Amino acid sequence: MTTTLLLADPRGPADLDTFLGRAIQVEDGSARLVAHAGVLAVYVPVLFPSGLLDDSATVLGLRTFALADAEAEADSVVPMASLRARAAAAAAGDGFELGMPTPVYSVTWAGVVPPRGGWQPRQDAVPSGLLAEVAEHGIREVAAALPAGVGEAIVRQVRAAVWGEPIPEAPALPRGAALAAAALGFLPPEGAEPDVGAVYEVGPWTRLTLARGHVLVKRRSWSLAG
Repeated sequence: MTTTLLLADPRGPADLDTFLGRAIQVEDGSARLVAHAGVLAVYVPVLFPSGLLDDSATVLGLRTFALADAEAEADSVVPMASLRARAAAAAAGDGFELGMPTPVYSVTWAGVVPPRGGWQPRQDAVPSGLLAEVAEHGIREVAAALPAGVGEAIVRQVRAAVWGEPIPEAPALPRGAALAAAALGFLPPEGAEPDVGAVYEVGPWTRLTLARGHVLVKRRSWSLAG
């Protein structure tokens, strides 16, 4: 197992630091790193089931980074805070070498990372403006439904209900995909040129691909797309 990874782009460590900083604000937990064929894939959780009886969808964010060594191989789940500290240190230094933190092994969502190949395009094209509107509306809806001091179980139930609903204009995607795109910085900032997300599927997985990153959804046993 590789213990250090050499990023090919000098901007990579700072970019990774920013991505992880956003991800920690959503779910301060762990990230999964997969290095293969010259690419480092960094998966972070946004929404995931809380237990065996929870049938809500898993929603992950994904950023990829080019590696200088095409032979480097890694697959590890690591604390996000530790990985971010290493990315920040690499960004502040002269090199692009990223040290791998000590792995963790009790992360349930990390066992369901999607396949690399076999993705088939859907007809859906999802404007970034629509995703921003869906995310903003959902955040307001969750806030309105949760009185102060409510327990964690109720919070998870409300969030699953709101973010698990399909986007009417793009029924292959739950509203949680819009939350992930907005929270992780995948949507263009105000005043920038709009983006249009492409949608792909393989098995129970759906992928929303935007210029700034990807959102991956593992659907429930029934398909959101019907």
